[in-house]
Amino acid sequence: MDRIALVTGASSGIGKATAAALAARGYRVLGTSREPGGLRADGIEFLALDLEDDASIEALAVAAGPVDVLVNNAGESQSGPFEDLPMDALRRLFQVNVLGPVRLAQLLLPGMRERRYGRVVMVGSMLASFPLAYRSSYVASKAALKGFSDGARHEYSPFGVWLTTVEPGAISTGISQRRTKYVAEASPHRAEFERMLAALDRNEQAGIAAGPVAATIVKAIEAARPKAHYAVGSNAPLVFPLRRLLPPGLVEKVTHRRHDLRR
Repeated sequence: MDRIALVTGASSGIGKATAAALAARGYRVLGTSREPGGLRADGIEFLALDLEDDASIEALAVAAGPVDVLVNNAGESQSGPFEDLPMDALRRLFQVNVLGPVRLAQLLLPGMRERRYGRVVMVGSMLASFPLAYRSSYVASKAALKGFSDGARHEYSPFGVWLTTVEPGAISTGISQRRTKYVAEASPHRAEFERMLAALDRNEQAGIAAGPVAATIVKAIEAARPKAHYAVGSNAPLVFPLRRLLPPGLVEKVTHRRHDLRR
């Protein structure tokens, strides 16, 4: 195996599991972290990346050199009532979850196109397909990332380069401790927001480990013609077909009831 894979956010969770899985399969793996100093893992070379900083993104593309596989995994999880989300927090979220990953892909895709081989995997979320109250900013960012992938894949597939979105459901990776939260002290939504957060944390703690998500990412990378979308966790093989069959209002109600929102 002489393929080179770049995995962002490789110091923990899905990124860490994906980097390890690719290294075990013989890829040369470059993993990123905002602070890579001191990080060690067999078969993985760590590089610095701050998705809020365009110069950091461009420096990474130069340092990485030609890569065959990009896994855009790094991102932020954000929650809050719609009217309480600060604009600076929204701008940061879209820079980290959308614009940063898109820019990195823009810098690496020309080389893939010229070599007539490449894989770009955007790590999204099932919430992009099953929107949830008090998660509107996160839902929107992951839907935007999937939209870029869906559109661009038709531009690049004639060159042997495939873009794919992998949508995990509830994953037990400790992300609940790193989620950013915004709610006004006197918000009329506070009680319901906190109830949703408790259910979200409970569902994530009971979710699948990062390993099966990494395995799905590897499956997408190694497919001869990767699908546009893969989903894993939260009964994905069942709920996506049901989503196509059931009335949208019922799907919305079931999604919210799973998070203790009863209206």
